[in-house]
Amino acid sequence: MSYTGCGHLEQFLREEEGLKTYELLHGVFVISGSDERRQAKILNAVCHVCNRRFPFVHVCMHCTFFGCHDHIREHSKIKRHSFSMDITYGQVYCCHCDDYIYDEELDNTARANALQGDSVNKCVLELVWPCLHTEDKEFFNKTDKMVIDRATHIGLRGLLNLGSTCFMNCVVQAMTHIPVLRDYFFTDHHQCVDTPSKCLITNLFRAFYTGEKTPLVLNEFLYLIWTQARHLAGYEQQDAHEFFIATLDVLHQHCLSTQPGQANSSGSKVNSCSCIIDQVFTGSLQSDVVCQKCCGVSTTLETMWDYSLDLTPSVTDGSLPSSLEDCLERFTGTEILGSNSKIFCENCQSYQESTKQFTMRTLPVVLCFHLKRFQHLNDLEKKVSAKIKYPELLDMTPFMTKQKNDSILNLQLPYDNKYLLFAVINHVGTSINAGHYISYIRYKDNFWYKCDDLVISEAGIEEVLQSEGYLLFYHKYCLEYR
Repeated sequence: MSYTGCGHLEQFLREEEGLKTYELLHGVFVISGSDERRQAKILNAVCHVCNRRFPFVHVCMHCTFFGCHDHIREHSKIKRHSFSMDITYGQVYCCHCDDYIYDEELDNTARANALQGDSVNKCVLELVWPCLHTEDKEFFNKTDKMVIDRATHIGLRGLLNLGSTCFMNCVVQAMTHIPVLRDYFFTDHHQCVDTPSKCLITNLFRAFYTGEKTPLVLNEFLYLIWTQARHLAGYEQQDAHEFFIATLDVLHQHCLSTQPGQANSSGSKVNSCSCIIDQVFTGSLQSDVVCQKCCGVSTTLETMWDYSLDLTPSVTDGSLPSSLEDCLERFTGTEILGSNSKIFCENCQSYQESTKQFTMRTLPVVLCFHLKRFQHLNDLEKKVSAKIKYPELLDMTPFMTKQKNDSILNLQLPYDNKYLLFAVINHVGTSINAGHYISYIRYKDNFWYKCDDLVISEAGIEEVLQSEGYLLFYHKYCLEYR
């Protein structure tokens, strides 16, 4: 997909009322909020040539022709119609560029349609949030300040530094601004073992959205982490990445306590867990070890909450990564295991030289990347302060596992592997035991704020992308609709 736009689309939007056409088609066939619109989609969303139904159907933006992946292109060539829109995600295809085109104006129109639709049945990972508790309804209705609109700043709140606790403040800012996580703790889907009004985690999320402007004091939350992750106890400066993983584990265990039978005897994370933490953060990593003698492949899968990316020079050519994509290419590249690291091959029944490669098997709703800036060599600590470029919109498709049974039935749709940057945590200083942590938070889609303990200030996307970057948080760009 092209994110730089194209001249053909710009001309179409400017001269042929293409924006109005897109708004109408997107509202009827993608959003389909009302019963009338859903009926229109059912009746029309079928290829006029082969009768194939969505998700492969496009509608021509110049006429009323509906066609599958093949016949819409054939129609475009015969009729010389340049643009079509897929009726699943509303992406516009340009036949001249032979690619889907991203346009900010169309994207804003799609968002407006979603907000103004009669009824948008949106689901995330097949979750359906139940109705609110009575006390939750009172919580939302007690003040008109709870209404979040473009004129308010509800959700932005400073955090008091309790003594070198900036690492905690940054992580909490990022976690509380994850939309699906926030919404989860605002509903009765989370059945705390305590009464809802006494649930520390729920109250933490809600405290950001009360409309209060005074800084929050997270002493109770800090103490909770200390009791569960004792290696982080104390008022010394801690690593924000370690604190993030510890926080996920504490939230995971807290949510497990509400789901009888989900926790094992050791209380550790289990692969089949369906708690909100795993549904939002858990992806899977595939490891393929290939024997260099018989070409036999040994595949293993591992669930992951985050991905730590190396910033050291390449073993092969000594080059350094300069971007997040470079780091991911190295992470998913083929590694040659030398003669000193032979792997036992089941086919050969002997130890053989092999190659190893990691790929992303499944992707979570929220991707967290940890850039390994702190290195420990012979009791000496070194920080890698190299500039690593990272994009606002990230395409993970090149780093995915290529399935052997790929066919037209399981091809990825345009936005399936696209992620949008929503939080960045930076470390300022030369040592993990010193320095200071700050974070940048995306707010209301298009606004950014810098969170420096109790000080919240506006920031631009250029400032965010130019910052050093230590923890990068990406949210899936397009969630599932039904």
